[in-house]
Amino acid sequence: MTLKNRIFTALLLFIPVSIAADLLEWGPLPLFIASSAAIVPLAAWMGTATEELAVVIGPSAGGLLNATFGNATELIIAFIALKAGLVDVVKASITGSIIGNLLLVMGLSMLLGGLRFKEQTFQPIVARVNASSMNLAVIAILLPTAIQFTADDLDTQVLQNLSIAVAIILIFVYGLTLLFSMKTHTYLFDVGVAEMELETETETVDHKHGNLRLWVGVLLASTLAVALESEFLVGSLEAATEQLGLTPLFTGVILLPIIGNAAEHATAVTVAMKDKMDLSVSVAVGSSLQIALFVAPALVLAGWVIGQPMDLDFNPFELVAVAVAVLIANSISADGQSNWLEGTLLLATYAVLGLAFYFHPVS
Repeated sequence: MTLKNRIFTALLLFIPVSIAADLLEWGPLPLFIASSAAIVPLAAWMGTATEELAVVIGPSAGGLLNATFGNATELIIAFIALKAGLVDVVKASITGSIIGNLLLVMGLSMLLGGLRFKEQTFQPIVARVNASSMNLAVIAILLPTAIQFTADDLDTQVLQNLSIAVAIILIFVYGLTLLFSMKTHTYLFDVGVAEMELETETETVDHKHGNLRLWVGVLLASTLAVALESEFLVGSLEAATEQLGLTPLFTGVILLPIIGNAAEHATAVTVAMKDKMDLSVSVAVGSSLQIALFVAPALVLAGWVIGQPMDLDFNPFELVAVAVAVLIANSISADGQSNWLEGTLLLATYAVLGLAFYFHPVS
């Protein structure tokens, strides 16, 4: 068992701890810490179950499964926060996930991978395609905010209707990106797919006799457990962060994405240290794309259905941070090569943005 798996196994102990903290009313801060720690290994189990099922059901259906459940943990946390009316926290977590994947995850991967290997390479064509998709995502969340600032006495329903229309377009584009990567231009992604299959094989005993019912059960159980822990997390969020002296903006942009993405972060960094940079970049950038093109619009539509409106009018400072993250990530990844210095630059950008969000006054 690898060190990563040992840590995730140990963190499973926080599941009963979080339940006890809720039942025995230990207070919001212990409940927040315990539920946050419990979500990390559960997200890892969800990822493992998805990968195992992908192997059992075949590459095409498996790729679609991975594309659908890749950010299920963040989607569950955000949906429960949306139900609780924490719309600003949900929006902050969306921007935070994009920033975290592009700067923190890719930065750590390039830094630690670059310390072991002088130069690492990945597909530049794929990087350019992903960059164009991320530019579209930035435009999609920028325009509703721009309209809000430039139109006098704009009706909130108009903004909501615009957000719903944009959300539908983004989900349609996300479907086209899946068609591009899994059907019409699979050859561009062959290296990353082959590495993913090899990585999965090295961490599991035998895929040939994969148990479909077992892994479906694991996926369902993990999903339900994540939903339970997310209820604990969201319920204690405001009081706990207030005790810690943190603002809702910092919590949404920095803390929640790290909690929900920890397992995925560990995977990207681990494979980068094995000189599999194609897979590492695919995990980091692919996760950002899924957040921007699928999770965010899905939450807009979900809020419309459950009667908890959420639009794409984001905090302008969050938009600046996303634009900065996309700009530097695109410029660094455009040549298809990476080294430890480029990883350091990404991490430094994330640190500067993190400090800015920490000192940003409560609005």
